[in-house]
Amino acid sequence: MQDTTPQAKISGPPRCTLVKASHRSRRGQEIARNVLAFFILAIALYTIRGFMPALMWGCVFAVATWPLYTRAQLFWPKAAKGLLLPFLFTAAMTLIFVIPLLLITLEAVGEAQSALSWLEKARQTGVPVPEAISHLPFGRQTLTQWWQAHLANPKDVSGLVGALDSKGMAVTKAVGAQVAHRGTLFCFSIVTLFFLYKDGSSVVHQCRIASRRAFGRRGEIVARQIVASIHGTVQGLVLVGIAEGVLMGFVYFLCGAPHPALFGVITGVAAMIPFCAMIAIGFVSLLILAQGASMAGIIAFCIGAIVIFVADHFIRPVLIGGSTKLPFLWVLLGILGGAETWGLLGLFVGPAAMAALDLVWRRWTVGSSRRQNQIET
Repeated sequence: MQDTTPQAKISGPPRCTLVKASHRSRRGQEIARNVLAFFILAIALYTIRGFMPALMWGCVFAVATWPLYTRAQLFWPKAAKGLLLPFLFTAAMTLIFVIPLLLITLEAVGEAQSALSWLEKARQTGVPVPEAISHLPFGRQTLTQWWQAHLANPKDVSGLVGALDSKGMAVTKAVGAQVAHRGTLFCFSIVTLFFLYKDGSSVVHQCRIASRRAFGRRGEIVARQIVASIHGTVQGLVLVGIAEGVLMGFVYFLCGAPHPALFGVITGVAAMIPFCAMIAIGFVSLLILAQGASMAGIIAFCIGAIVIFVADHFIRPVLIGGSTKLPFLWVLLGILGGAETWGLLGLFVGPAAMAALDLVWRRWTVGSSRRQNQIET
């Protein structure tokens, strides 16, 4: 017979105690899983820390070109199902970077050969005073005296070139190591870009699920803001920089600058960083002045100043800040601060971080003001 006395019914632990113990156990398991996940993530990031810039560059390239890639998928669905379309887009992105670098390298090799011939001749006969110095509006006598004292004598030139040769070997080794390292990272970025094109839809779907589980709907909104910032930055920096390079290359050609195509490419690359294009334009203008074409050099500099002013103060703020409604000051701080902290990658990381911060700040302050108004009313 079963004992139905009250003492028998309460002999075991209370039900609320068992529920609390089970809840504490599940809570402890959840904390342990989170700690383990964080530890695994930290170990993985530490392992690939040397390739993180390459991965980030691949992600930037993919985000910047993803709208165009999705249109190509709709236009060519059969190629999108296999490897053909990802390969074609990856090859196109590779050529966009390789062709300008190839042009610069070929021009540099040709100029290096000319420079070596000029140095060898200078060792034997010295360097005569350039005729362009006589056309300068001021400082002609001072420059002429300095040139005759330091460069006109072949012995002085030989000593100067010998000192440069001893330092040039170390510089050449350092540059070669950097070129090999950057080339490896670029190749890895291209490989990353290919796999992002190939599995991009799955990656986006997984990121959305992870973002919603970790941060809720607001996490996805912040992610969209970051993507929009990268799109605007690519349009405002890269596309506008390329347009400035093409336009200034044409101006260089009309003004008679040496190697207008090469200096147009250099100006376009420099124009991707705010306020840096004027350095390239000023250098080319000085080269034109050195050829004796004073008016052409002044015209090239003035046109370049106008183009850079319009692009930096009117076009870029609209393209970069317009897509994210980011104030121009935040855009400028993101670009310059990102470039100082992260290098070229910071041109895209900086505005994206500032766009995310601006969105979080606006939502926080708007939400707080609404709650305060509700309390007051």
